[in-house]
Amino acid sequence: MPSHAKPSLEAGLVALKQGNYQTAIAQLEPVASSQSNGTASLQAQVGLVMAYARTGEVPKAIAISQNLIESNNPQVQEWATRALEHLTKRKKRDQESKNVETGFVAFANSTPDSPPVTPAETPTLEEKPEDQVIETKSDNTPPMVPLGRLKSTVTTPPPPPPSAVPLSGFMGSVTRTQAKLFGVIYWRQAQRAKAWQPLRKPKLIPLRLLTAGTFIALFWVIREIFKLAFGFINQTLVKLPYLEPLQLLYRDPTKFLLIALVILIAVSPWLLDLLLANLYGQREFSKDVLNAHSREAVRVLQRCCQQRHWPLPKLRILPMAAPIILTYGSLPRNARIVVSQGLLEQLADDEIAIIYATQLGHIAHWDFAVMSLLLLVTLPIYKLYQQVSQWGDKISGIWRWPLTILASLVYGVWCLLTGTALWLSRLRLYYSDRVASEITGNPNALIRALLKIAIGIAADIQKQEETSWQLESLNFLIPVSHLQSLSLGTIASNLSFESFLKWDTANPYRRWFTINNSHPLMGDRIERLCQIARHWHLDTELHFASEPSKVKRQSFLLHIAPWLGIPLGVLFAALVWLTWQLAFALKFLNLKWIYEDWSFITGCLLIGFSIGTVMRINSFFPDIKPVTVQTDDYLPNLLADPSALPIDSVSVRLVGKLLGRQGSSNSLAQDLILQSSAGLVKLHHISWLGQSVNHQDLIGRQIIVTGWFRRGATPWIDIQTLETQSGKTIHSPHPIWSTFLAVAAQAWGAYVFLTG
Repeated sequence: MPSHAKPSLEAGLVALKQGNYQTAIAQLEPVASSQSNGTASLQAQVGLVMAYARTGEVPKAIAISQNLIESNNPQVQEWATRALEHLTKRKKRDQESKNVETGFVAFANSTPDSPPVTPAETPTLEEKPEDQVIETKSDNTPPMVPLGRLKSTVTTPPPPPPSAVPLSGFMGSVTRTQAKLFGVIYWRQAQRAKAWQPLRKPKLIPLRLLTAGTFIALFWVIREIFKLAFGFINQTLVKLPYLEPLQLLYRDPTKFLLIALVILIAVSPWLLDLLLANLYGQREFSKDVLNAHSREAVRVLQRCCQQRHWPLPKLRILPMAAPIILTYGSLPRNARIVVSQGLLEQLADDEIAIIYATQLGHIAHWDFAVMSLLLLVTLPIYKLYQQVSQWGDKISGIWRWPLTILASLVYGVWCLLTGTALWLSRLRLYYSDRVASEITGNPNALIRALLKIAIGIAADIQKQEETSWQLESLNFLIPVSHLQSLSLGTIASNLSFESFLKWDTANPYRRWFTINNSHPLMGDRIERLCQIARHWHLDTELHFASEPSKVKRQSFLLHIAPWLGIPLGVLFAALVWLTWQLAFALKFLNLKWIYEDWSFITGCLLIGFSIGTVMRINSFFPDIKPVTVQTDDYLPNLLADPSALPIDSVSVRLVGKLLGRQGSSNSLAQDLILQSSAGLVKLHHISWLGQSVNHQDLIGRQIIVTGWFRRGATPWIDIQTLETQSGKTIHSPHPIWSTFLAVAAQAWGAYVFLTG
């Protein structure tokens, strides 16, 4: 390759990856027209097809595709033929859609033709195994068209895909950077059942009890918040001169609150219509437009509603590039199913249909009513958090701190309220997946849909360089969490899905790490769908090895030592109580005045928690040595280890771009993400007063992260330092904070124990 062509080709591919399509076109056009190197020219032409399609210049993309069909390389011919087919269909659909009124307002962060390109997601022309289906990544979509429009059939059961996709055929010899740019995903396109027996009816009692329990928990938390707020207001009024406390605030709000919540459930469909329309641009979505994207989805909705004597749910659409779907309402007759534009563009016909079927499962099980109430209660609070944060960003100086603190407090209230539905939001997805599989007979399509949703959400986060307000506020109602999408949605070019998800299926302690998660483990969820597929004698989209991972129980016990110290503290308190009782009965020591005050139990709990925290500090935060530190290349291996636990602290030093929201909305560092060459990884940071550099100052910049990698339900890194190329460094005192917490708990517990 000429010296000038290689930099131009790589620069064009990088620009394409970053979504700078005009720059990519300018760099790739000279290489594409060059006759000196056939391989480079073909690569450049492939990139041009992608760039032209994304800028709306479909005729130019079609012209280049027609030129590529005449290539002597069979891989190029096959790719170009399929690309031309999809471009032609897309052009035809666009012309037809102009005659259909959708009421949809285009959104700014994607083009009408397809989603933006993200790292490791430019097209490649690879050697395709005969028994596998290859799908080119562009936000993990086929070239130039929405994901899943590429349809193929598999006639023989395919073997599992390799953990690393080979770059062969016309690609020839490529650099490591090019290999990451030209990433692909193999979809088996495992078939659906043509005739299937109904599954055994599941036990709905746990779901019913948890739904009722979620309502009770939400009611109790709101009541306690009201009591705390009313008490604070009256105490303030008492201390202020010339003012009297409000007697109304002294009354028990239980009855009023219970009646209010019941009324809110009844009117939630219409109130949420207004909220989502005003806050997120929700619009009505006609059945005809849905039919243009997925005919099967319309048939599924009509058939199921007729069988259950429901009216067809009202359809809505959100102008979001991230693929999400949610359902709200109080009764089946007023249910609404809301889909994002991104989901329609990134999923295939059968995948859209089964995702809609999952929403019918929520309606059938009635869990959507309580979740609608939760959404109705939390959306205004989240909007308040957003608004206060924006006010704080507009103010400089000392007056900014009160608004920043207020925004953090409001965010804490939002987290507390959404936390009441964590168990329900996890359990209900298992039931809806089962219903959707039974309705369509296509569990493999649901597996593909869930993975593509994760890929699309990760691509949206990469494109916006932060977690959007919409994603976070609607997270507990959508099929795939934005947190579990980070690594899962970006690892495919370096690791197979089976390898990444093996932790979710094989680690014996995996469920302990989902307690604070809003969604179930993706691997566990997909494994259940695979069981359904095998029950119907179908090949599965993913193949998980049945070998259990070996995890030392001592490691798990050490990880939960702080929480294990709490029940041990109770046992210690019981032992102390028995000792005092025995001493009193033998008239050896009269401590009755002590053991009649049960507050000493609280002191024992705090002491037990402190001892457990101290026991695990050294293992949780070992010294980071340059000899043992791991870099970006080793990250896929860390993610693929099914026996890892968060206590197995791996020292890492990764290079990448720091993503996250800027300003007061991220003062607690709740949205910090590292975009490395191996994918996205969640970062945990503790702000430390007195540092000259704030973590928000580094967002959007290239950084070096040093810290401890932890493999849990959501992989993350506890930061030790954040360092810029210019030498600015931010320290995150995780070990110091843990030590301080242990000492504070010990001191508080001792004080309560001795003075109670």
